[in-house]
Amino acid sequence: MASESDPSLGFLTKRDTEVKLPRSTRVKNKTPASIQITAEQILREARERQEPEIRPPKQKITDSHELADYRLRKRKEFEDLIRRARWNTGAWVKYAAWEESQGDFARARSVWERVLDVDYRNPTLWLKYAELEMRHRFINHARNVWDRAVGLLPRVDQLWYKYIHMEEMLGNVAGARQIFERWMDWQPDTKGWLSYIKFELRYNEVDRARSIYERFVVCHPRPSSFIKYAKFEAKRGEIARTRAVYERAIELLSEDEDAELLFVAFAEFEEWCKETERARCIYKFALDHVPKGRAEDLYKRYLAFEKQYGDKAGIEDAIISKRRFQYEEEVRKNPLNYDSWFDYIRLEENGGNKDMVREVYERAIANVPPAEEKRYWQRYIYLWINYALYEELDAQDMDRTREVYRECLKLIPHKKFSFAKIWLMAAQFEIRQRNIKSARQILGNAIGMAPKDKIFKKYIEIELQLGNVSRCRILYEKYLEWAPANCYAWCKYAEFERTLNETERARALFELAIAQPALDMPELLWKAYIDFEIAEGEFERTRQLYDRLLDRTKHLKVWISYAKFEASAGIEDEDMDKEKNDYNEEQHRERIKRCRVVFERAFDYFRTGAPELKEERAMLLEEWLNLESSFGNLGDISVVQSKLPRKVKRKRPISSEDGTPAAFEEYIDYIFPDDVALAPNMKLLEAAYKWKKQKIDADED
Repeated sequence: MASESDPSLGFLTKRDTEVKLPRSTRVKNKTPASIQITAEQILREARERQEPEIRPPKQKITDSHELADYRLRKRKEFEDLIRRARWNTGAWVKYAAWEESQGDFARARSVWERVLDVDYRNPTLWLKYAELEMRHRFINHARNVWDRAVGLLPRVDQLWYKYIHMEEMLGNVAGARQIFERWMDWQPDTKGWLSYIKFELRYNEVDRARSIYERFVVCHPRPSSFIKYAKFEAKRGEIARTRAVYERAIELLSEDEDAELLFVAFAEFEEWCKETERARCIYKFALDHVPKGRAEDLYKRYLAFEKQYGDKAGIEDAIISKRRFQYEEEVRKNPLNYDSWFDYIRLEENGGNKDMVREVYERAIANVPPAEEKRYWQRYIYLWINYALYEELDAQDMDRTREVYRECLKLIPHKKFSFAKIWLMAAQFEIRQRNIKSARQILGNAIGMAPKDKIFKKYIEIELQLGNVSRCRILYEKYLEWAPANCYAWCKYAEFERTLNETERARALFELAIAQPALDMPELLWKAYIDFEIAEGEFERTRQLYDRLLDRTKHLKVWISYAKFEASAGIEDEDMDKEKNDYNEEQHRERIKRCRVVFERAFDYFRTGAPELKEERAMLLEEWLNLESSFGNLGDISVVQSKLPRKVKRKRPISSEDGTPAAFEEYIDYIFPDDVALAPNMKLLEAAYKWKKQKIDADED
């Protein structure tokens, strides 16, 4: 029951002991108060009204019995506390500090020993324990503590430092040195060795410090260690010893990641000694051996050195080195950026160092495009081309040039794509070396693996210059087997036979060519065949060719060419007759007659066979009129003028995508006299057509 009293509560009811919190009230009036107060004022008033802190009364001990009782009570509290929380080192430390304050050092040592049994790995406990002994000048006790501490925790540098500091403060230099030697057996970090060296230098033991440096660089063979050793010797004016330290370091650590620091320090030392040539050699050696990605500071210092001590050539060399570093950064970020490689190679070629140029070329060509697509290889292949040209023209190493071409041809996936330029350059190189057999072998492999027009043309040209007619014929035959639709190959083969006065062979080739089912440029082939027959003076064969061509196509150019041929057939012979005063007017009239017949045929075709080609018909009449004018007295332009059309501007609708008319455009229409004469009949036919269509639509309905 809540009303019953509870003895543990001093015979009060639970209702009496309940804490009643004020009920939270809602703020009804939210308008700002007339007098505003700040947070600072509230805090100040709260501090002023704060009640004073209740402190326990001070207890005064008047006799030994009260002191013994106080100590017993405090020890019991500490023992209870550490019994409940044995791992709480703070309680142990307070316990030991209290025993120390009571002057009972035996009990304080006992507490420290007990806590070290709990957690001996805690270096703070050892430090506080040793400080207790040192504060009260218990030196041997302190040494005992330090010996145990460094024996159990030899990797905690602070314990060694404190131990050594104590011995040094006591003036026991030999003891401190002995502790240092014990510490060095554990091979501590750099700070431990340097503190030992500073210790010896404080007592002017330079030889001992030098021997410690020797052990230090063996324990920590890093550029920073050798630099400290060298600066130690340089500070004492030992130039030869300093240089020996640096040289030894370079022999051991030239491939280290931090070798740049070592080279810079060595060069600065030589510069300090006024040995500028030595410093320059060190910088150049470093630039050749330190990877470009880690040599940024080295380039800057070298450039500053050359600006201070070098001449124009040296400054230019330093600038080139800086640009080399920039290019190295670019190719490191994107090794497939071939433009950066080209710029880098050009820089090295201007420098003139063959080994450097070859190294950059080799690194560049090692970045093969990831995909076997020609568009990715088009820029890359020029690295190989430039490499081969450099070896041939600049380095003049023909064996390496041949090897470059060979490796490049092995690398290209010829089954998917190839580069005719590489094949031809490799063959031309062999020809320059007067090795015709190798050149033929390269071009033969090219034809077998990746035949191309350029390869056939160049191979034929080479054999033709050598006068090998049979080889040229074999190559032309292989060329036509590979590309039977190539009109250029047919024309060149026939032209080649004609130069050899093999007229029948040339004519047979032309016949084979025009008989092919598919040709890439048939107009070129027919023109070459017709020009061939005209050059041979075979006018009748030429007419037959024109007629055969018109059976295949009735293009305007064919008609005009045919007519011009008829108008000029035999003109050269006639010019020769004029020189001999043997001019035949009848032959000229016959040519004009034949020319008019061709024009008449063409005009009839365009008028009846292709009436929609009005512009072509008009162009034909213009050509005919020009020829009639060129005939002079024998020409008759009236025949053509009666056929000339009249130009009329018309408009026609432009339809949009959905078929609706969007706008109108002007165009030139031609009205021929023959079409006007047929206009009534055309209108009658058009009306009949409309009537027929309407009738069909009505029947369907």
